[in-house]
Amino acid sequence: MKPGRLRFRGSRALSLTLAMLGLLGLIRQPASAQSGGGSATPAPAAADPIERKAMDTLKAACDVLAGAKAMSFTATSTYEKAARNGQPLYYAVQNRVTMQRPDKLRVITPGDGIPDAFYYDGKSVMAYVPSAEVVAIASAPPTIDDMVDFVWNAAAIYFPFVDVILSRPCDVFEHEGLNSAFYVGQSHVVGDTVTDMVAVAADNVQAELWIGVQDHLPRMVRVVYPHEPAHALYQTEYTDWKLMEAAEPGAFTTNKAEKAQRIPFQPPGTTATAPNTAPTRP
Repeated sequence: MKPGRLRFRGSRALSLTLAMLGLLGLIRQPASAQSGGGSATPAPAAADPIERKAMDTLKAACDVLAGAKAMSFTATSTYEKAARNGQPLYYAVQNRVTMQRPDKLRVITPGDGIPDAFYYDGKSVMAYVPSAEVVAIASAPPTIDDMVDFVWNAAAIYFPFVDVILSRPCDVFEHEGLNSAFYVGQSHVVGDTVTDMVAVAADNVQAELWIGVQDHLPRMVRVVYPHEPAHALYQTEYTDWKLMEAAEPGAFTTNKAEKAQRIPFQPPGTTATAPNTAPTRP
């Protein structure tokens, strides 16, 4: 399982372009109560588990993200991992992201862990570790949507923020549907702005999202997978949002890796004799 990822589908990568009628058609409705005798009193109608205000808030966020031609932000993700004694430990990773639709992405990761950089220019992907002076390069599909699947399958590279950069940021809700979605209220402390709080749940994931009231951009996402043995919490905070017409020229490549040692574009620790099997999707 990976930190901060709100994927309701098990095998694919938060997708927010909600076709409202299409989504509502996928939502599980409670079974109708069977009628008894003709004189039985009808049961009161059950409250709709999908609140309109919650869906409107999500749709507004989807539309803003999907409509952005280019954007940059910082994603700080926290995830749990058990220590040897079973105590949950908390780890954090920060990604400084710049993207331009449909085919450019840069991710600078200063820590925690080993700092690295990832570049995608629509033709190839480059994973560069400056501290070790090594670089892995591979030809890549022509869109960000396809590229994120390619780098996961080829090299186990995963981005906790992936759902906000896809072309249809909320497809996930349409593909599996929701068991519930409700509006929690407003927060004045998350992201240094006023946010709307929305809670959603499907069979395999439960999440809460903080979305800016004015700009409709996500500020925080917290996810729990109820069937995961550890019931670990994954959280991603979004800051430094900038939406733009285009990124700076040259943002999606670097000449710093020219003298770096080339290594295969494959999962860490893979050996030449290892079977050629794809990693398990989170």
